[in-house]
Amino acid sequence: MDLIWDERAAESPWIERIWYSRSTEAGEFRSVAGSRSEIVITRYQGETTLTLRGPETKSSEAWCPPDAEFLGIQFRPGTFMPDFPASTLLDRNDINLPAAGSNRFWLKGSAWEYPTMETVDTFVDRLLREELLVHDSLVESILCQQPLEISLRTAQRRFLRATGLTHNTLFQIERARQATLFLKDGHSILDTATQLGYFDQPHLNRSLKQYIGLTPTQIQDAHRTERLSFLYKTLTSDWHMLTISELQQGDGLYEQDRRIRVHVAGRRDRSTGDVALPVHYG
Repeated sequence: MDLIWDERAAESPWIERIWYSRSTEAGEFRSVAGSRSEIVITRYQGETTLTLRGPETKSSEAWCPPDAEFLGIQFRPGTFMPDFPASTLLDRNDINLPAAGSNRFWLKGSAWEYPTMETVDTFVDRLLREELLVHDSLVESILCQQPLEISLRTAQRRFLRATGLTHNTLFQIERARQATLFLKDGHSILDTATQLGYFDQPHLNRSLKQYIGLTPTQIQDAHRTERLSFLYKTLTSDWHMLTISELQQGDGLYEQDRRIRVHVAGRRDRSTGDVALPVHYG
């Protein structure tokens, strides 16, 4: 399976990326876990389909048809469609919206034109104006470790509603994806486990088997022909500093189980012992 790939930045602050790909031949690949929701427009054999996709909490086998085109709108965490909760779209429980002719689809009783690479921003702006797409800024506050003025239960409920995931699951997925990039970039298994806060190599191994579908050794094997879905570097260059002691104290969003106290994808400052946590929003 070969894919031609392109992407561009979006004008909307609620879009993480806009991507385009075209397959030249059919093939199987491994879809890895991901924490983002997205809209994907597929053009194949003269038909166009708009699909709503939610996060994936585990690795799965997938298939790509030949001579197909795909346009993807990947949303930032906290951006969701209220009529299609992310939790109902989890793990490939995709929803295809009905077609309204060759160039349109039905949404809330109206026929909408399929967006193109050039019109995605206008399309998303209309979704926002009509409140078919919304954003909960609380998710950003939680990911940035900002103080919350609401109850723990309310914060957990809103985070789950907006992302389809618990706070812990989102970070476990992102850490596994980051670990995969580390291993592919030539980092050793021990260095990857240490830098990303895994307790030991077996812990890293179990995480990657669940979320990526491969062991660290298999990921490092340059001779493997198995294809993985695209791994985006979703962590920004901005970092929020949080000490291990603060993680252990927790604010209620961190489960008290010792196994997940340092569950975020981060970097340890060897001089201070602090862990740098990623901020997912610029």
